[in-house]
Amino acid sequence: MVRIIPMASSIKPSLSSLGFAGTARLGVSLSSANLCRRLSLFHSATAVPQLQSFGLRASKLSGRKSCCISVSAAGREAHASTATTQENALEWVKKDKRRMLHVVYRVGDLDRTIKFYTECLGMKLLRKRDIPEERYTNAFLGYGPEDSHFVIELTYNYGVDKYDIGSGFGHFGIAVDDVTKVVDLIKAKGGKVTREPGPVKGGKTVIAFIEDPDGYKFELLERGPTPEPLCQVMLRVGDLDRSIEFYKKAYGMELLRKRDNPDYKYTIAMMGYGPEDQNAVMELTYNYGVTEYDKGNAYAQIAIGTDDVYRTAEAIKLSGGKITREPGPLPGISTKITACLDPDGWKTVFVDNVDFLKELE
Repeated sequence: MVRIIPMASSIKPSLSSLGFAGTARLGVSLSSANLCRRLSLFHSATAVPQLQSFGLRASKLSGRKSCCISVSAAGREAHASTATTQENALEWVKKDKRRMLHVVYRVGDLDRTIKFYTECLGMKLLRKRDIPEERYTNAFLGYGPEDSHFVIELTYNYGVDKYDIGSGFGHFGIAVDDVTKVVDLIKAKGGKVTREPGPVKGGKTVIAFIEDPDGYKFELLERGPTPEPLCQVMLRVGDLDRSIEFYKKAYGMELLRKRDNPDYKYTIAMMGYGPEDQNAVMELTYNYGVTEYDKGNAYAQIAIGTDDVYRTAEAIKLSGGKITREPGPLPGISTKITACLDPDGWKTVFVDNVDFLKELE
């Protein structure tokens, strides 16, 4: 649904978006502030005999004190107003109806990838669209309808047959009934298995790792029946606690669980909008001592549904995120979106829930 568009420069929040609306809201006028400043200059630069000017100086000092107290109180009011605005925005985020819609990435041969995903991973081709004037084609694949399932959006750009996946992207996760059976099928189809079936390190869940024709890694997790087989997107981050707080405040996700593995020097955090066995989640991974990663140009973004892209953008700004596309409708269609970067530079697009459903019609 969402095109991969060039990333615009970061747009800093305006004062009005942070809860300030001019000097009148601060409770002090410019003339009052100037008066306070003039009184200060007057008393520091004028020498008047104490006995002759006692009453006048006392009066002016009293006025100066009153003025400065007014400014100080106004500052406290502005701070309280900002805090209230931020609190309201973050509370709204928690109540917003959000769901991970799709993950977008680029491939070098669309038909080849569709064949692999449908024949080896059991996905269905949900829809396909070609945009010749902009020289790209999209294909949407998954395990159920887009209005209720997390799906993959593949992008093929005319004439580009290879991309750099980089070191920051980790893998996608797929829940299956029998990992060994799926691995055998993938081998029979000529697919690449990079980790044979077996228990996860430090746990009991049976997993395996495979690669698709473009080199994207998929983790196969042995799990009972689930409404959301496409269950994970794993990205590496440089500061896990910072990322957790950002995803909670700006994206409204919950920290579902956190696990440290000191033997292998990494920590993971599962973030999402519901239990892992029923919803797609983000798996954020921190490798000890690594603060930055090469993101390449293959992985693009995830898309998340929201009831209000405008309020979403405000909450992201208040949480320290960078808006790369201001909220509003896409050119040529009425679908409203906003796009942002998390603290590590991973892109997310928020899509209006009602507009998204209309587009599927």
